[in-house]
Amino acid sequence: MKTAIITGVTGQDGSYLSDLLIDKGYKVIGTYRRTVSDFENKCQNITHLLDDGNFILEEADVTDSSSLYRLISEYQPDEYYNLAAQSHVGTSFKTPVSTTEINMMGCLYALEAIRLQKPSCKFYQASTSEMFGDNTQCPQGLDTHFSPVSPYACAKLAAHHMVSTYRKSYGIYACSGILFNHESPRRGENFVTRKITKAAARIKLGLQDELRLGNLSAQRDWGHAADYVKGMWMMLQHEVADDYVLATGKTNSVQEFLEYVFDYAGLDIKDHVVIDPKFYRPCEVPKLWGDPSKMMKTLGWVPEYDFEELAMEMYEQDLKKQYFKLNKTIDSNV
Repeated sequence: MKTAIITGVTGQDGSYLSDLLIDKGYKVIGTYRRTVSDFENKCQNITHLLDDGNFILEEADVTDSSSLYRLISEYQPDEYYNLAAQSHVGTSFKTPVSTTEINMMGCLYALEAIRLQKPSCKFYQASTSEMFGDNTQCPQGLDTHFSPVSPYACAKLAAHHMVSTYRKSYGIYACSGILFNHESPRRGENFVTRKITKAAARIKLGLQDELRLGNLSAQRDWGHAADYVKGMWMMLQHEVADDYVLATGKTNSVQEFLEYVFDYAGLDIKDHVVIDPKFYRPCEVPKLWGDPSKMMKTLGWVPEYDFEELAMEMYEQDLKKQYFKLNKTIDSNV
């Protein structure tokens, strides 16, 4: 039985990756960072795993090197997936220091712990398409010039280069996956796709009337998180460590995502959507369009979901959740 550590296990990627690895016979050590937010809400994506004998939930902080040393020393993992991050671009402008500590130092501490305690452990780093920033050369691949325009992207780029340095300098099996936007029903509600699908569901049920959004012209290469975690695992099964781009190779604008969801829900955008300047970023990333050809040719990875299936699944799941909450509230008031 292989053992894998997944930092940031409570996020959408961590939960889908845990499902995948447990299905493949792994023991999964998932980490989360305790904050003032309640535990039940933080762990809603992994509730179904808490009673699984092959899943262990550990409290850890990737900015505390001692906690990572302890984990690697205790569990001697075969694979380490560094998914812990402050992953909201807008928030990174408000908290640039903590974003950098989590996104850059968390990667470095993990690499050092592996180098000193379990150098045979394979390492995956969650890099991001945001590293390409305002470089609109498309499609964007491993040879595209990086031009980050947010504290989030700058920190991720530093970590991306650190992975390459440890691979070249110490021979550690370390990969970076440059993932373009990937969504799911487990996506955080502060991200624009989930914000749209949740609002559409609530408007449909009469729970709210207005949705406030920022830049609708931004174009993104959107895939499903369940497809992308398969790619993460495939990277660590290859005989040679390398970096890859994970993307669908197609783009859609926020406007198109909004239109598809509202049309599917039978709603009129003009009646409910308001453009609010406060949701604009200080520096916008106009277009992200990935080139996944290396991933497809070398590892045989192919995404199963298309844009419409992704949007439809997210809306349907939010509709179910909001309907359940609505009926629960009605029952409690009877």
